Amino acid sequence: MAAATKQVKKTDIDTLCINTIRTLSLDAVQRANSGHPGLPLGMAPAAYVLWTKFMRHNPKNPKWFNRDRFLLSAGHGSMLIYSLLHLTGYDLSMDELKRFRQIHSKTPGHPENTLTPGVEITTGPLGQGFANGVGMGIAQKHLEAMFNRRGHNVIDHFIYCICSDGDLMEGVSYESASLAGHLKLDNLIYLYDDNKITIDGSTDLAFTEDVTKRFEAAGWEVSIVEDGNDLKAIEAAIKAAQKSTGKPKLIRIKTIIGYGMPKQGTSKAHSDAPGADAVKETKRNLDWPENKRFYVPKDVLSHFRQAVKNGSGLEKDWEASVKKYEKAFPDLGKTLRETRTGRLPEGWEESLPRFDNVEAKATRAYSGDVINAIAGKIPQLIGGSGDLTPSNNTYIKSSADLQYGQYQNRNIHFGIREHAMGSAMNGMALYGSLIPFGGTFQTFSDYMRPAIRLAALSNIQVLFVFTHDSIGLGEDGPTHQSVEHLAALRAIPNLALIRPCDAHEVREAWRAALNHPNAPTAFALSRQKVALIDRKKFAKADGLHKGAYVLAEAADKAGKRTSPKLILIATGSEVGLAMEAREKLNASGTPTRVVSMPCWEFFDEQSPKYKESVLPKAVTARLAIEAGVSLGWSKYVGDHGDTLTVDRFGASAPAEDVFRDYGFTVDNVIKKAKRLI
Repeated sequence: MAAATKQVKKTDIDTLCINTIRTLSLDAVQRANSGHPGLPLGMAPAAYVLWTKFMRHNPKNPKWFNRDRFLLSAGHGSMLIYSLLHLTGYDLSMDELKRFRQIHSKTPGHPENTLTPGVEITTGPLGQGFANGVGMGIAQKHLEAMFNRRGHNVIDHFIYCICSDGDLMEGVSYESASLAGHLKLDNLIYLYDDNKITIDGSTDLAFTEDVTKRFEAAGWEVSIVEDGNDLKAIEAAIKAAQKSTGKPKLIRIKTIIGYGMPKQGTSKAHSDAPGADAVKETKRNLDWPENKRFYVPKDVLSHFRQAVKNGSGLEKDWEASVKKYEKAFPDLGKTLRETRTGRLPEGWEESLPRFDNVEAKATRAYSGDVINAIAGKIPQLIGGSGDLTPSNNTYIKSSADLQYGQYQNRNIHFGIREHAMGSAMNGMALYGSLIPFGGTFQTFSDYMRPAIRLAALSNIQVLFVFTHDSIGLGEDGPTHQSVEHLAALRAIPNLALIRPCDAHEVREAWRAALNHPNAPTAFALSRQKVALIDRKKFAKADGLHKGAYVLAEAADKAGKRTSPKLILIATGSEVGLAMEAREKLNASGTPTRVVSMPCWEFFDEQSPKYKESVLPKAVTARLAIEAGVSLGWSKYVGDHGDTLTVDRFGASAPAEDVFRDYGFTVDNVIKKAKRLI
């Protein structure tokens, strides 16, 4: 040990710093008895060069607006970023490193943006961080075009990402790389940990393509660093990437997974704790004190902590430049301040359409009306569609298409890349200052599910516009008709799914989503026209904000309000059907209440008193009507209730014929309802 300690003191500061990252990561994995030591040991040199020679960031203000963004797409190597955050002075103590992967720690097994200061994105599912970075690249380019003026580059930085073989195998990386190349996002610099190892063994088992040619074909610039320990080569590659314009950059860094470990370069070094003996041997191989755990030499800490002073200076200089900018461009300066805070503009709700005299349309059409009514008031709103813009009604008519050289525009053509669209929207939201929305058919939410789930886990405001939400899609048939998707989306924690029934509920749905900054919202919108509900006669649509509300009260044969014997609960396009059935049921002597329930999640958050006022326990005769699977409705209809739902796939025919064939008729509602009395 004495000899090792002596050699450590003689070792140059770069090697000391790199091996500190390596051994901190190794000790944390061993202490937790689980983790992934391979990537941190192999990529430590590249990460060290990036964080000490290039990254513009402020550890004391992780949310400084003009910082470089660093994304660890290969989130399994989380101890790499935790080590860097601790060493450079972020609010991540050594005790937290020692609590790696333990309950309630700030160092979970994969990075989470809501837990750890300095972690930009939640990663782990491979490919997601890669695609998030593309979204961040779009956001930065858009905001640069909005705000930067000659001599005043108030937004000017890079987005760095470490990605792995696994990231590049995932389909979402193909989709998003294609989009990034098309848009020429030259603010992206991705470091590819090219170690040719996955859990199963060599990548040759399943991954033998020419990555360089693939990315070049997609419009990326690719460079290669032959030795992942060659600091000068890594530095030169990043410098060249910074200077190059017109293309996103991929730097292939050929590394040895688990560098220094007894089983380095093999799948055995990828994951899991190496064992005490292997830890000691690794430290010996790195000329490190083998019996010291979580050891950080003073010179190393001092070297890394220069980031605190440097970061403070960078932010101070930037704030000074912003003040000059605000004097030169007062209106833009005001907008920049407002968007940076994340607050919506004062009085934005006044721009929402009233829909006093409207024609019967699909809720997707009303949604398009809302988007265009509020777009001029909310500059943060930006989005598009997965090549279904006319069908999703997601086009901002006052703007144009966001393309290379036209980044100021607000309509994004994501292409037929639903997975990349969802992940890119997450990246845009995580970048800050923007509220992204994206549309596709609800059935294709299946392609987006990993991104939707991560949006919910990340507590970010992303708006998923899902149209063609049921068998009401009609002729395209069961492949496109959403059946199980309402239930599947409702199963995701922290996601609000809103299925509005008319123009007024659509307006309130957008109001709710935009006032819901810490969670994503999904809209389920119809293709077919919906009923026009007279809001002067029936309840106002602001009941949507409570998730469910009494739309129409029960009445006796004479039309006088009375206590209900039956409750019809419906969502979306089926609310009109419930209203028609109610009229006949009331007239026949069965006092019937109609409850519109556009959002289960909002309703579940209400007080027991409110829930009782909408669905009184004494009224056990309840029928839920929804053109989706019955799963989950038992919570609201109870043991004595029933459902009129769709528990099989749809059929190809005109929508009205499909609805009729599946029992969505007034007569069938009445028949089912009377069985409950």
